Amino acid sequence: MSEARAKPLAGLRVLDLTRLLPGPVATQHLADLGADVVKIEDTGEGDYARTMGAKPGETSAFFRLVNRNKRALRLDLKQPDGVAVFRRLTLSADVVIEGFRPGVMDKLGLGYEALCTINPRLVFCSISGYGQDGPYAQRAGHDINYIGYAGVLDQIGAAGGPPVVPNFQIGDLLGGALAPLVGLLAAVIDARATGRGRHVDVAMTDAVLAHAVFPLAGLLARLAPPPRGADLLSGGVPCYGVYATADGRHMAVGALEKKFWELLCDTLGRPDLKPFHLAFGAKGEQAKRELAAVFAGRTQAEWADIFDKIDCCVTPVLHIGEALDNEQLRARGMVVEAGGLPQLAPPYKISDFEFAIERGAPAPGQHSEEILREAGYAADEIAVLKQQHII
Repeated sequence: MSEARAKPLAGLRVLDLTRLLPGPVATQHLADLGADVVKIEDTGEGDYARTMGAKPGETSAFFRLVNRNKRALRLDLKQPDGVAVFRRLTLSADVVIEGFRPGVMDKLGLGYEALCTINPRLVFCSISGYGQDGPYAQRAGHDINYIGYAGVLDQIGAAGGPPVVPNFQIGDLLGGALAPLVGLLAAVIDARATGRGRHVDVAMTDAVLAHAVFPLAGLLARLAPPPRGADLLSGGVPCYGVYATADGRHMAVGALEKKFWELLCDTLGRPDLKPFHLAFGAKGEQAKRELAAVFAGRTQAEWADIFDKIDCCVTPVLHIGEALDNEQLRARGMVVEAGGLPQLAPPYKISDFEFAIERGAPAPGQHSEEILREAGYAADEIAVLKQQHII
């Protein structure tokens, strides 16, 4: 039997200054893969996510879902001694990741230029709404603002209706959680080869725009913005859309390929609809109405049972509770239980690596003394830092 392999990111030390959703999801991916992620919070309120939606004295489900497998340190970076502690921790770190407004870390004396002088191989990743430069750099924002500027929010919604706010944070998660991982891991690989780190500047707005492929393709094809709810992948054709069932639920129809569409029409007993596969305009609308009438004749469960046996990309629209119980997602190990809380596993499977929740989301400063001892602080020095409320 071969020896068990170390986790893919074992030995990677990450100092995590991020809060709320984007950065913590990014660093949770790193922690799940074996990185030693040290979550650094101030000595006051700390990460606001801890209390969002929680009862007094409890830690929110939100926080627990995005901060597992991390250690926690409380540190006051507004005091010079707190800055000194952080600089010392940086000496043994591979990555610093932060989500403040541009310039905040520089004002603290902890920006990339300051830190790379003491640790040249350090990768410093900044996540912000609009980036470290440009006319909007200092503006506040949230997901709705980022996808609005990137031309994506304009595309979401029904034909003839207003833009609809998605219940999935596209900018925060695509832009603030996944995009930084590409940049910082590329920089880590380079740093290990060359001994020189880099500053990775990720703007959530940039990341959304960089993936707005179909809105741009529609613009180039029409020389005008694609119509909301009426483009190829947004409800404009009969073969790709959502249809209501008899019980008020829905089925997702994704029969883009001609063979799937024809199989769908045969299954529904409507072979006469085959010519309207990719029909736009009046003919497409009429075909959609015909399909809607058919789907309205049975419940979602009945349609799901029928299309389970038919390979034509027609599936039920599940709510999140049903998704957690879905046989495919369960078989893929995407749902794990920890501390009485269902958690979502990483979305990648890697050979010789088994995901595990080795520690739940940490309490504020839970590992402060342990982390400082590793950095070479003596017990009396740690006691002084406590007395001065630095940690």
